Amino acid sequence: MTPTLELTLPDLEQIRALDADTLVSRLRIGVEHFDPRVFELTDEQLDQAWLPDAGAGRWPIRVLLGHLADAEIVNAHRIRRAFGENNPTLAVWDEDAFIDSGLYGCTEASAFRPPIGGDVAAIHTTRSWMVAMLYQFEADHWQRRALHPERGPITIRDIADYNCWHLEQHAAYLNAKVFRMLGPAPEPEACSPAGCARPGCACAQPND
Repeated sequence: MTPTLELTLPDLEQIRALDADTLVSRLRIGVEHFDPRVFELTDEQLDQAWLPDAGAGRWPIRVLLGHLADAEIVNAHRIRRAFGENNPTLAVWDEDAFIDSGLYGCTEASAFRPPIGGDVAAIHTTRSWMVAMLYQFEADHWQRRALHPERGPITIRDIADYNCWHLEQHAAYLNAKVFRMLGPAPEPEACSPAGCARPGCACAQPND
């Protein structure tokens, strides 16, 4: 029997209602949203397209991660331009054209298979770079504006809200795909009451 997963998607309006400090703390969590088992998948699994009835989105995982990397770069640059320039006009990028071009592989005409490690690293580095800047913002900095050719005037806060929602939305679909292929993630091993020797564990360490 195919395992089932209840897909929980982020709510953009709830994100918009957060105070700035809470938003920045939430933005700190980027690639940590991804099921780490994505690195266990084969090239064929990473390139698998999905039918609507799968309930896991349509894009192959390799396309999804490539898109997320580009989106992080675009949104971080938009925030930096809105902060550094006086009401700049932003460029619009066509995400479907990026996919159709074979930039991320996964097309019949392209044997190109970009390694997903590069995408995940780009997402993590760009998100960390952006958050380090946002932590230093004063209240009025969030209201600095830029002109989007299709959406009109937008603020830094608008861009940051959308970027937070965007990654979490796609991460939910990525994890649903991994779940459909590998099943539920294993439960983490319980820590010993005396402490834990597992690398990176945040529980109490053994006594000296």
